[in-house]
Amino acid sequence: MKRALPIAATFAIAACSSNAGSLPSTGAVGTYAPAAGRLTAGSLDFKLSDYHHACNGSRINQMQCDLLVGPQIDPAISGITQPELLAAYGLKPTGGKGTIIALVDAFDNPNAASDLAAYRSYFGIPKANFKKYNQTGQQSNYPSPNADWGGEEDLDIEMVSVSCPNCTIYLVEATTNNSNDLSAAEVEAAKLGATVISNSFSGSGSTASAFGQKGISYFASAGDAGYGIGYPASYANVVSVGGTVLLSGAKGKRGYTEIIWPDSGAGCSHEAKPSWQKDKGCSNRTANDISAVAANVAMYDTYPSGGWGTVAGTSISSPLTAGIMAEAGKAKIQNGGEVFWGKAAQKNLYPVTQGTDGSCGGSYLCTAGTKQFGNYSGPGGWGTPHGDKAFKLKP
Repeated sequence: MKRALPIAATFAIAACSSNAGSLPSTGAVGTYAPAAGRLTAGSLDFKLSDYHHACNGSRINQMQCDLLVGPQIDPAISGITQPELLAAYGLKPTGGKGTIIALVDAFDNPNAASDLAAYRSYFGIPKANFKKYNQTGQQSNYPSPNADWGGEEDLDIEMVSVSCPNCTIYLVEATTNNSNDLSAAEVEAAKLGATVISNSFSGSGSTASAFGQKGISYFASAGDAGYGIGYPASYANVVSVGGTVLLSGAKGKRGYTEIIWPDSGAGCSHEAKPSWQKDKGCSNRTANDISAVAANVAMYDTYPSGGWGTVAGTSISSPLTAGIMAEAGKAKIQNGGEVFWGKAAQKNLYPVTQGTDGSCGGSYLCTAGTKQFGNYSGPGGWGTPHGDKAFKLKP
């Protein structure tokens, strides 16, 4: 991870406009201010420009990871930590024992197991039941190492460790980021017994059937290019997960609030609209279903060098929420994001009512708080986790 210095700044919430801005953050999670046009922060603020996309390149018939890399802090630690994630989302994970959750990524991170052990040890999380496979199910003959995708892999397995520390974690590495290879890895993850599979990448050319096996809950990051949604998040049987900025110091019992991560993907897809979606602003499948933090999170990554750093992107929110589904133990009965479109689940989510992810004419598809379709917004979905109850319900 490349080094970058924090820069003081503020983040302006605008109506559906550009994605330019900066992240509010003081210490670990930020300083809350009422919605009066600006969220101000302290001397440790940093701009979105302090982050760079880890995986660059074409998304035509291939995928790119949705990780953004920020300042490297090693040997200190900064950013939102495991205890703060648990507190912000009311998580007390006790379930998940025996449940297999798979993280599908491309290329290899040779340090994945040791990095995961270091992250869990730092926060007092018991040793993981962790296995790494290639796309044909071998625990050897791994793909070529890749530092960019390697960072994504570390983030994925660490975020799952936060929300489901008792889960069995499988990292399935596709040979390349070609969509055919990643689809093959997806199928292999199912063969290996995973009941929850998280995908922190987006692009085009994937195979729909690879993400449609009954009895498996699929999650995917919504992307980090602002308004618009790619694959596999577009598929109706995949939970599309958007991103937020998490801020502390809010009034009320929770003590936190969230605004839309301005680079979060979302919107009206090219896929057929599922029967369980009733919003009228999109005649096709509407994304997202839910969201979670996608900015200023602490992770540990040593390949090829480094240590503690801060990261951003919806590749945080997908494995974090996928872990909650695994912990809740109801993954086999879910049908994509259908459960989150029910009123019972919505009562157990924190609605996101501020912020935008781009330009869509002022619609709820890119702007939170319009009330055009209840508390729903494209980038925020129906909200962020409030414990695991919404994940335990039947669709």
